[in-house]
Amino acid sequence: MFNKNTQRVWIRTLQVTASSVSSRSLLLGFHTSTPQHLAYAMAAEVDRISFLPLEIKIEILSRLSIKDAVRTSALARSWRHLWTHLPCLRLSSGKDPLGNPRNDLTVPSCWIQRVHRLVSSLRGPFSVFELFSCWPLDDQSVVQSLLDLLLQKGGVETLDLFFHNDTAKIHLPWFHSLRVLRLFICHVALPIGFRGFHRLETLHLSDVRISNDDLNLLLRTSNNLTSLVISNCRTLENPLSVNLNLPLLRHLKFTFNKFVENFSVVSSPCLEHAEINYYNIDYSSQNFAQMVLRLVTSLAMVSSLKLNFDILKFLSLVILPFNFNIPRLKFLMFSLDVNTMDRRVYDAFFWLLRSMPFLEELEVELESMEYHDQFDRLAILMKELLVKKHDGFACLKRTLTSVTINTRWLDVIGSIAWIQFFLLNAKGLKLLKIDYVDGGDLMSSFIEELQKVEVTSCDAKVMFFNRDTRQITTLCMND
Repeated sequence: MFNKNTQRVWIRTLQVTASSVSSRSLLLGFHTSTPQHLAYAMAAEVDRISFLPLEIKIEILSRLSIKDAVRTSALARSWRHLWTHLPCLRLSSGKDPLGNPRNDLTVPSCWIQRVHRLVSSLRGPFSVFELFSCWPLDDQSVVQSLLDLLLQKGGVETLDLFFHNDTAKIHLPWFHSLRVLRLFICHVALPIGFRGFHRLETLHLSDVRISNDDLNLLLRTSNNLTSLVISNCRTLENPLSVNLNLPLLRHLKFTFNKFVENFSVVSSPCLEHAEINYYNIDYSSQNFAQMVLRLVTSLAMVSSLKLNFDILKFLSLVILPFNFNIPRLKFLMFSLDVNTMDRRVYDAFFWLLRSMPFLEELEVELESMEYHDQFDRLAILMKELLVKKHDGFACLKRTLTSVTINTRWLDVIGSIAWIQFFLLNAKGLKLLKIDYVDGGDLMSSFIEELQKVEVTSCDAKVMFFNRDTRQITTLCMND
């Protein structure tokens, strides 16, 4: 009646129960070594499954597919309606909720109606509800009625909604027990009189259209939020302007786009990890540069910071504050375009490095040279500004032990000066790793140049790692 996975779940349950009965029989002085006694014992075990607590039965059913969970109603009278207690639903468009082949499921309305009937048959509340729809959301009333039905069933703790587009607006009900909310590609509005998700711990908004007022209201009323992801959110009204003030926030990921006017962290004392991305941005914009500076200076409490864009290009456009540091920062990652290097970019790099006195790991996404006519100019400029002793960097004197340079093309002019800078100045450097894909034929030139470099650290190693061939070449610089 069941598939192999279902049979394995039941066999494991019987084995665990049978072993416990055998142990109890030995303690009471009974012998079940004969086949007849063993048969009686196993029969008793099967009967005892029906008397398991409801929580254990639901746990068994939750490990099955919805189709197999429904089929357990044929086992016995006590199992007839147990499947209606299922706490988790993960539904995907084009697939029947009960696993039955149906030709009408290619029509969005037929599929969502069957989902609605399934949810109506369950008791709730739900611990997890995931809905993945690859069809356009043209009829918002169908999905809205489904969300309202979830509210009537007692709510949900984890809600994941993924839609094809954001043409229709859905009003998010007030789920008082909601802990995790993930919304993808939809248009969301909060209901009138929204009181907030006071238990919300994780919020993920990706390609979501939401008004600036609703977004700030949602964040302002989520005081227990520990993880926040806002990626490519937009609005047709006023641009997004967000000032975070979340006392328990620990993880932050934010993506800037043209719909964002301002984003900064006002007060989040527990924030540890931050990742900032930019999408379709203008590196010559003074407004964006000022916003980047405000954001970076508001992240003074983080210990791990990822900047997936060329931050030095932005910082070179503004006046940098004289006294600024991120005292807890231990890991930093940022991108760097060597094609647009000038003195202001180097000044921004020195300012950034000086503001991180306890930095331990640094990772740089280095863009390879594209314009060959700039080779000589860049080589002179890099040697003038980088390949020499630099003072005033606390992390280079005490804490920096690992540097990783990621590049597509292993070009000597574009990256050798950066390698020489860290070998010359980082006293505690242990590993300098260069990840590359192409340009392995230049390895001998790299080794020849590195042998000329003065190395400050007594146990520094340089490792070249080819991401395609997985080939590793290691140099011990003080041998």
